[in-house]
Amino acid sequence: MTTTTSVMRSEIAEQPDALRRTLDALLPQSAEIAALAQQTRQVLFIARGSSDNAAVYGGYLLQAHAGRLATLASPSIATTYGAKVDLSGVLAVAISQSGRTEEIVDTMTWAADCGARTVGITNGAGSPIAETADVALVTRAGDELAVPATKTYTTQLAALAVLALGLGAELGADELNRVPDAIEETLAEPGEQLDEIVERLVGVHGAVVSGRGMAFSTALEAALKLKEACYLHAMGLSYADLLHGPIAVVDAETPAILVAAGSGPTLQGTVALAERVVANGAPAYGIGGGSALAGACDLCLPAPDLPEWLAPISLIVPAQLITERLARRLGYDPDAPRGLGKVTQTS
Repeated sequence: MTTTTSVMRSEIAEQPDALRRTLDALLPQSAEIAALAQQTRQVLFIARGSSDNAAVYGGYLLQAHAGRLATLASPSIATTYGAKVDLSGVLAVAISQSGRTEEIVDTMTWAADCGARTVGITNGAGSPIAETADVALVTRAGDELAVPATKTYTTQLAALAVLALGLGAELGADELNRVPDAIEETLAEPGEQLDEIVERLVGVHGAVVSGRGMAFSTALEAALKLKEACYLHAMGLSYADLLHGPIAVVDAETPAILVAAGSGPTLQGTVALAERVVANGAPAYGIGGGSALAGACDLCLPAPDLPEWLAPISLIVPAQLITERLARRLGYDPDAPRGLGKVTQTS
């Protein structure tokens, strides 16, 4: 396997420092967020692409730990239909890596016009989202040159964890501050089975990536990365949805990649899914899930021992490593996937 270092691989390695800078900058803003919490009841996330996957994590986090209903916006309601919706009591959270995607900017402006208070999560200091939101949570990922989002994605997750703390989640900032060191350890020892998983994925045309709860966001983002950089027909599914029919596509030529925290209420179901996949003669590759998931899968990459609410920030890292290595193994440039740019504009 080639040892050439891509920009994507370099930016994957920058994530611990990017997370430290981001947490240092954003944790002091908890009081600003708490002030908005007193004026709002529920949360509306506005995002696309990787940012939308981050919003899925935010939705689970706020509903499970902050007691707030959280939903994903349909931006076309604002930008295409021009509908007016009563958003009084709503906290609209716009997530955009650049802060310049017109659809997201316009939808956040629409939400404010409909009565919502607004938070912007972006890596773009001085961007329209950062400048116009009531509270701007500006991540400190630094410039991201590779098209596939890596450090901008994990710093968005960190910003969402800070948002949850500000909105009243009884979780520990001290635990959040452990995450950068945990990811640093993963990058130092990504797991001896990484290359073998990559080699087994070389000959496949599709894969199912599945998780549930907090880890569902990781499944979606991992599938997106495999599609973007490796041109693999990867489906990101909740394992509950997978069991309702799509599991029929999992076979010897279509492996399952299963992601889970090392503890929490969804781990047992993920292990049971791995056992079912293997029993049906299909490959199952795990990310995280501790010894339980490792024992049920053909191959498994470890993830740091973090509480479930923080696990998605680290679970995506092995998936990023798989994507980058697989792209190069297939002869593709992971830094510049065909047909994609850093900022996607939709109407």
